[in-house]
Amino acid sequence: MPRRLVWLFAIASGLSVANVYYAQPLLDALARDFGIGHAAVGGVITATQIGCALALLLLVPLGDRVDRRRLMAVQLLALVAALVAVGLAQSAPALLVGMLAVGLLGTAMTQGLIAYAASAAASHERGRVVGAAQGGVFIGLLLARVFAGAVSDVAGWRGVYIGAAVLMLAIAVPLWRRLPALAPAGLAMGYPRLVASMLTLLRSERMLQVRGVLALLMFAAFSIFWSAMVLPLSAPPYSFSHTVIGAFGLVGAVGAMAAARAGRWADRGHAQRTSAAALTVLLLAWWPLSLMEESLWALMIGIVLLDLGGQALHVTNQSLVFRSRPEAHSRLVGLYMLFYAAGSGLGAIGTTMAYAHAGWRGVCLLGAAVSLLALLVWWTTRRATLQVAAQT
Repeated sequence: MPRRLVWLFAIASGLSVANVYYAQPLLDALARDFGIGHAAVGGVITATQIGCALALLLLVPLGDRVDRRRLMAVQLLALVAALVAVGLAQSAPALLVGMLAVGLLGTAMTQGLIAYAASAAASHERGRVVGAAQGGVFIGLLLARVFAGAVSDVAGWRGVYIGAAVLMLAIAVPLWRRLPALAPAGLAMGYPRLVASMLTLLRSERMLQVRGVLALLMFAAFSIFWSAMVLPLSAPPYSFSHTVIGAFGLVGAVGAMAAARAGRWADRGHAQRTSAAALTVLLLAWWPLSLMEESLWALMIGIVLLDLGGQALHVTNQSLVFRSRPEAHSRLVGLYMLFYAAGSGLGAIGTTMAYAHAGWRGVCLLGAAVSLLALLVWWTTRRATLQVAAQT
């Protein structure tokens, strides 16, 4: 695959996924403007993740049936409309509905692009290409917080969503002109049957089951940290602005970029070793994160470790899941990311409740417990997944 096309997949994926995460550093502003308490404001993120889940079930599978380029164009325009709706919301219900729509369409575009990249890549380079696109997703996710923080300090949180709509319009023309034309894999399959086939895939694909559970726990850990971080940093003694809080995402980008080679390692047969190392790093990250109130340097080290471990595991997971069923890449990524949406939603609502009742230390204990559980799940399932990988 030409390098410029790989870059286009990465940039477009990053811009698409960023829309889902702009709200995280803005939770305090949203709570204040709409009269939502700290214990309940995580519901804004949960509404977005409900939209993500609906997209993975109802929209992402369409990539296996219809022209992907046209599907991308329709979803992009609808996403622009949803972003504008959030920016103009005047009540909490309108905000939640808008966030659900942003989660729905932002996720559909992001995961559609990942499946698009996997299908367009040759089998020997699929891990590299998916790793590059997924690297764009992680960097977009992290830089979303930087963008949201900086813009909100200048133009308010509403300006963040209007600016995001402009960015999506800017990527529309390159996507339409450069994405390769690919024949749909399942043209003869009707939409109800297409959606129903996802249950069959979930039942039959052991690798998907195991890696999906690991994704759920890993993204829950991510959401536990990033959804709660704004609350202590915006309060005394730090009282940081949204720009400063969002800039911590730049620190995480270092870890995300360092883990981009995980797809290459998976292509070379080192997926299990990469998984073990990634999960260990994810667990260890919570110790420096727990020291945030004493040291911002410890916080930054923890962010790098958290994103390094999470990105490496995520790329490895997708490389393994995509090894089977090339005709079902859109449905496989949809199913895999359903676990992700569930983990992110549960993590967001759980962490704001933990912070309200036990402070930052309670948040870190929750995150460490979830990360340890992920490591135990990998340990107990590693032999079964080795056998499945050998068969594919």
